[in-house]
Amino acid sequence: MVDKISKEHRSWNMSRIRGSDTKPEKTVRTLLHMMGYRFRLQRNDLPGKPDIVLPKYKTVIFVHGCFWHRHAGCKYAYNPKSRVEFWNKKFEQNVAVHEKAVRELNTLGWRVLIIWECELKNLDLVEQRFTLFFKGDTP
Repeated sequence: MVDKISKEHRSWNMSRIRGSDTKPEKTVRTLLHMMGYRFRLQRNDLPGKPDIVLPKYKTVIFVHGCFWHRHAGCKYAYNPKSRVEFWNKKFEQNVAVHEKAVRELNTLGWRVLIIWECELKNLDLVEQRFTLFFKGDTP
């Protein structure tokens, strides 16, 4: 399948995709705040630049888009039909970089929680995950 828009317009579209302060991130931050948790945002000094950092709990939270981070079995982690080789390489790199960051964070003694974009459709379940995670019962 051939792209129906110009390379320049595609580049412009892609440049509009936010890397931080996304709607899913804001949703997670609001939920955490309502639950009484206080946090910091995107600490550059930690591997992977986590989206949310809770120093009191030595915990970081990554809010992942299902498409970009390849949420296994999720309908939003579809594969584009054009430029297949490019996208496969891009996705593999995204996953590898994240896995490396998680290993490094664990080595430094940080606990890592990943919240997937699709999970935010049921905030009650996300809240339960937070409650279990911060009690020490990793979900």
